[in-house]
Amino acid sequence: MDRETRTFAESHFKRLQRCLPSNVGPSPGRVDFIEKPDSFSYTDFFRGYLLPNVPCVFSSAFTEGWGSRKHWVTSSGKPNFDYLLQNYGDAVVPVANCGVREFNSNPKEHMPLRDYITYWKEFIQRDYSSLRGCLYLKDWHVCRDFSAKGLFTLPVYFSSDWLNEYWDALDVDDYRFIYMGPTGTWSPFHADIFRSFSWSVNICGRKKWLLFPPGQEEALRDCRGGLPYDVTAPEFWDSHQHPMLEHCNPPLEVTQEAGEMLFVPSGWHHQVHNLEDTISINHNWVNGCNLANMWHFLQQELCAVQQEVSEWRDTMPDWHSHCQVIMKSCSGINFEEFYCFLKVIAERRLLLAKKIGSGELECGEGSGLGPQQVIFDIGRIAEVLASVVVNPDFQRVGTSMFSLRPEDLLQQLKDVLAAMESV
Repeated sequence: MDRETRTFAESHFKRLQRCLPSNVGPSPGRVDFIEKPDSFSYTDFFRGYLLPNVPCVFSSAFTEGWGSRKHWVTSSGKPNFDYLLQNYGDAVVPVANCGVREFNSNPKEHMPLRDYITYWKEFIQRDYSSLRGCLYLKDWHVCRDFSAKGLFTLPVYFSSDWLNEYWDALDVDDYRFIYMGPTGTWSPFHADIFRSFSWSVNICGRKKWLLFPPGQEEALRDCRGGLPYDVTAPEFWDSHQHPMLEHCNPPLEVTQEAGEMLFVPSGWHHQVHNLEDTISINHNWVNGCNLANMWHFLQQELCAVQQEVSEWRDTMPDWHSHCQVIMKSCSGINFEEFYCFLKVIAERRLLLAKKIGSGELECGEGSGLGPQQVIFDIGRIAEVLASVVVNPDFQRVGTSMFSLRPEDLLQQLKDVLAAMESV
């Protein structure tokens, strides 16, 4: 990132603060297709898609050197079952049954990859049907279970990835996934975890995406306030069950071909169907551009929990603490862990800031995390942390338990920003 882009980004977020909240985000008339890697920079992506929070598709030229595209795919473009069995056959993988609805998702089981591939082959042989249902391998953490070296190269456009940076620092989890499934497997209507961004690359096969911009999902709710499970189901169009449908625009439809890479922006609800036997690599990620979205989402999640258990507020000791426990079990994170997340990323950026010389501030984006990106990150963390420390529910968490008080971390961030501005 260069200075001009950082200034542009900071102005963008200041404008957002001055605007009244919008119920519906911007919806472009089409999804842009990025053809050539050598003519599309990180700055192009940052300004054109990340900041305005709109999707785009990158051509297969961006992934043509990936090892997974060479080894996981046969010469005819189909999944290379023999290679997968030989190298990953004993891995235990999560598998969802697309034919069974469990609330607004599908129930999962775990099985060895070799058993899933046996099922997949039989499913194809039986004209894409099985008494076991339509099974979809989802959310396999292959990077945690095996070395990912050579499988793919992280695109520079997605390199500012705080979510995986945080979990890598703790060495306990990640948000890097493999999806595999036959024609007809699909993912129900949803928005990605924590209102993260995501990117998805088809290693082989084709997907159809139905994308709705932030806020549009409100018009899709049923008469009880629930979000849809399947926006392609005939019953979904019942105006008695979905009285706000007339206010909903059609989704953006994207057919993603083999090798292509789709950027899914923060808060965009979507539904995905595999049109062929498909393997994809997917990452969820958060950075300074959608950190405020994540914080807003977590506040909404806590509010929903509090409303759900409000009748026990006066009789349950430590009611607020219990709400945080319930929130973590439902959402995967609570306010305490969100602060830990901010703290880990903030401390890493503060260390980088100490190493930046005055002459380096004029450098362009170069490779890796540049000086201007570090300053931008610190500014975004400071802005969100300032909101966190004054939040009444966060104050009830008990900040004395933290090794660095949030107020002290916030002051450190402000001091560094002030020093940088004086250079």
